[in-house]
Amino acid sequence: MRKQTRKRYDKEFKIMVVNLCFSGKTAQSVAADMDLEVTMVREHKKYECNSFQENGNPVRTVEQEEIAKLKAEIRQTQIECDILKKAVSIFSKSDNTNLSL
Repeated sequence: MRKQTRKRYDKEFKIMVVNLCFSGKTAQSVAADMDLEVTMVREHKKYECNSFQENGNPVRTVEQEEIAKLKAEIRQTQIECDILKKAVSIFSKSDNTNLSL
């Protein structure tokens, strides 16, 4: 199998596609006509003027960076909490078996 190369489009083309979607056509029909992904419209709605920067990655504002950082910390904390819950349940089961001796 050959690895597919990612298509690159300039910012003006992407903005033109988004404007087509805002002019009344659906994002799915524009994407199908131009052989594109539908995610461009969602990215533009979310990041507006900061969208379509640097290889397609949107530039985040300070607040968005902080939110992403906090979400990552919450995810890590939830993983650690789940691990501790499993450990407590394992150790409490082994303690009960030792008491019956």
